[in-house]
Amino acid sequence: MKKKIIAILVNGELMFMSIVVLVPVVWIILSAFQSGNALGNLSLSHLTLNNFQRLFSETNYGTWFVNTLEIAVVSTCCSVILIMLTSWVMSRFQFKGRKTGLLTVMILSMFPTFLSMTAIYTLFLALGLVGKPISMVIVYSIGAIPYNTWLVKGYLDGLPIAVDEAAYIDGCTKIQTFGKIVLPMSKPIITYCAVSQFMMPWMDYILLNILLSGNDSKTLAVGLFELINGTDTTNFTVFAAGAVLVAVPITIVFILFQKYLVQGVASGADKG
Repeated sequence: MKKKIIAILVNGELMFMSIVVLVPVVWIILSAFQSGNALGNLSLSHLTLNNFQRLFSETNYGTWFVNTLEIAVVSTCCSVILIMLTSWVMSRFQFKGRKTGLLTVMILSMFPTFLSMTAIYTLFLALGLVGKPISMVIVYSIGAIPYNTWLVKGYLDGLPIAVDEAAYIDGCTKIQTFGKIVLPMSKPIITYCAVSQFMMPWMDYILLNILLSGNDSKTLAVGLFELINGTDTTNFTVFAAGAVLVAVPITIVFILFQKYLVQGVASGADKG
């Protein structure tokens, strides 16, 4: 009897959480195909693609999409390189200040990047980088190091050191061992870091709104929010259409790399 009650409670909780997650998703998808501008009345009998046509004809959605994609791809490549190098050094080498460095990285990972947005804006303003996509690439690449270093280090600690030593005996340098041995064995954790970093520019708003608010440098989050940010703005269905399209690349990436994501998180947390 006790097991049945537990099973009912667990399944009830799962059903409730599924409803909480799925209802907003279904609502925004149906809203994207509704006529008019309001989100209140949903109907399956009057579906239209007009909102998607308006999205591309009345806004700079294409430019926003390209800007976001460029930042996502470049920042992903840069951050993965920095994360893997930092984690490899922390995992494989013993040097003075290593423990202090790891502790510092752990403390820094507790603070979100937007807490330092005033300092970041002032610094980039002095460097003349405000309004340029490279500013966000720098923020995302550097900001990814603290948390992910501990995660990736945990994964690398699980790889046998004997493999590295065998490569050294065969004449490989440390960099060659890193590129030919460590990286191929770290595909799951690399995939996890890459996907998590790729997602950030698509959903981030605060820093992007501060650093990239120009018409030619806006990203999707900033551009779409302006469609509904105002007392006289009623482009809610157009906003819904844009939100649906934003989810497409993220969903595809998750489907393609789902197996590696699960392996990366599990392995990285094993000895982290």
